[in-house]
Amino acid sequence: MRRLRTSPNIRAFVRETKIDLRDLVYPVFVIEGENIKNAVESMPGIYQYSVDRLDEELERVSRKGIKAILIFGIPGYKDEKASEAYNKDGVTQRAVRHIKEKYPDLIVIADVCLCEYTSHGHCGLVRNGNILNDETLKLLCKMSISLVEAGADIIAPSDMMDGRVGAIRQALDEKDFINTPIMAYSAKYASAYYGPFREAADSAPKFGDRKSYQMDSANAKMAMREIQYDIDEGADIVMVKPALAYLDVIKEASVRFDHTIAAYNVSGEYSMVKAAANMGWIDEKKIVLENITAIKRAGAKIIITYHALDIADWLSEKEQE
Repeated sequence: MRRLRTSPNIRAFVRETKIDLRDLVYPVFVIEGENIKNAVESMPGIYQYSVDRLDEELERVSRKGIKAILIFGIPGYKDEKASEAYNKDGVTQRAVRHIKEKYPDLIVIADVCLCEYTSHGHCGLVRNGNILNDETLKLLCKMSISLVEAGADIIAPSDMMDGRVGAIRQALDEKDFINTPIMAYSAKYASAYYGPFREAADSAPKFGDRKSYQMDSANAKMAMREIQYDIDEGADIVMVKPALAYLDVIKEASVRFDHTIAAYNVSGEYSMVKAAANMGWIDEKKIVLENITAIKRAGAKIIITYHALDIADWLSEKEQE
């Protein structure tokens, strides 16, 4: 076996799994206001941008060759009905219009969830402390339509309400958006790895947790049922989130389903690597590339990662070598 490991060229020649820029999606946070660039303290290198400064980030994305972004909006006003989520002039909708005008070839994936827009921070409407499923679906459909009308290329529901993929598919089709794909957060776990994201998106729940609608981290078979339901309801791409702690779920999904699999290399996974690298305990480049290779090797075709811009630089260095 060592004959195929004798030199860098031989190793590259027989390499089974290769990272490509087209595999990567870069998350972007846009916040209401003007002239804002807020550093996310728990996520070194990640910022919240107001729409008027968003080009600073988009230019980097374009220059480095990243083909897709996932956009999250942070409104200035929140209420119990998440009214800014489906406001045609909301911060996310304005950002999407801006991006598609300035960077028409960039794939804009719009996250669809109410948590950033509700005063209580939950992903659905709340009554007497309970998260309402069917009532929430109507608002998710309104949000999806408003984002597609703004120019979003792909809708990505992350709320984990039952039946939301089917409801959104029907709503899109009724508005003649039959060609808009849905990337469903199908197996989204109630994970401790989301902490830094909740700072970045200002989306922490004000009471309780999300375990009544996001998945139990102990369950893998249930993830297959969740994914199957979303495929049956019309999902074009299905996602496992988080990635690294759930590589077994990604692998099983890739074997079982003849569907494009996405994986989200989430904020906690990113921040742990950044923190350890900052202390000099690990080689950031080697660790990140190994992690992303593992996610792709497990079966993910699309990888959402905050490391995307760094990976683009590292891949460019390899090409120059």
